[in-house]
Amino acid sequence: MILSIMQPTFNPWLGYFDMMDQSDVFVIYDDVQLSKQSWQVRNRIKTAGGELYLSIPYLKTDSYRDLLIYNAQTNETLLWREKHLKSIENSYRRAPFFSEVFPFLKGIYEQDNKTVASFTANMIRRIVSIIGIETNLINSSDLGINGGSKDMRLVNFCQHFHAGSYLSPQGSAVYIEEKSPGGEFAKAGIEVYYHEYKHPVYNQVHGDFIPYMGVIDLLFNLGFSNSLAAIRSGRQSSIHYRIFNSNK
Repeated sequence: MILSIMQPTFNPWLGYFDMMDQSDVFVIYDDVQLSKQSWQVRNRIKTAGGELYLSIPYLKTDSYRDLLIYNAQTNETLLWREKHLKSIENSYRRAPFFSEVFPFLKGIYEQDNKTVASFTANMIRRIVSIIGIETNLINSSDLGINGGSKDMRLVNFCQHFHAGSYLSPQGSAVYIEEKSPGGEFAKAGIEVYYHEYKHPVYNQVHGDFIPYMGVIDLLFNLGFSNSLAAIRSGRQSSIHYRIFNSNK
């Protein structure tokens, strides 16, 4: 069994979905601290004028340390949902699959999800379902697995699901590989692989192709039935931690 863990991000990029598609279980890591100005609350769409960031505003707390992704309340006084939908509509109204995708997204925005995690995780789940990814998605906040270092807690998730392999984003190698090759995973007998992805090129509205837009750019340009094949087309062989370390 392959398990992967990622924080819920807003309108994630294509590699996020590819990693999910390669996993048997994908843990949506929502009970960790919210990071300011991170992909958890902002991402890009493509407009006639270039890239545009859309951000989810949230209410601050007295202690930032207590502001977790799953309990961060969205700031509904700023009418961000209406603003997002207007920007999305203006940007993609001439896209080939606008009439298919815009009502779908509008339905997501109109749901009563009042925390950052409930909104982003619901968007992820809805997109996963409609494009055909069959991975089992679980919120970490529903599991009650706590304690330990960063990588030790991830090991605990793997052991909970009896996963023999862990598929990791390459950025996590900073702490996984900090003390020893494979870190706590190797000590627990769990194989670590680092996700490798080459962003595919597809036809976009508004001129020359710009990579690393959020997934809704792909949906508007290719439609639901073609999106998963496009996501998979960027897949590269995952890198075993021993090879990853020798390459460094």
